[in-house]
Amino acid sequence: EVQLQASGGGLAQAGGSLKLSCAASGFRLVGYAIGWFHQPPGKEREGIAVISGDDGTTRYADSVKGRFTISIDNAKKTVHLQMNSLQPEDTGVYYCASDYYGGILSLREPFYKYWGQGTLVTVSS
Repeated sequence: EVQLQASGGGLAQAGGSLKLSCAASGFRLVGYAIGWFHQPPGKEREGIAVISGDDGTTRYADSVKGRFTISIDNAKKTVHLQMNSLQPEDTGVYYCASDYYGGILSLREPFYKYWGQGTLVTVSS
């Protein structure tokens, strides 16, 4: 059974850092794309970063480019999201998601079949 477990959320001050983790079970990350999505309070979920399990190729939304870094540890079947220079607008629930890669690094929700349960990040000003 394919499962994703997101963790690492918490409280941070503006300008601070947090590192999220997404642990995969039931499948190997090779051949899959793994994305991170952010849902601010009262708003829709949006894709912010995605990585290829094949070769580590990445793609970022403009809102996080230069501040967040997505990385993969294939041996541990874990994808990390290092979040630096956090701002209050980064507050929200963060979800990881995965589906077959097929050469596509999508930031769109419909692309992804498998979802983790989300982890809450709160950034205070």
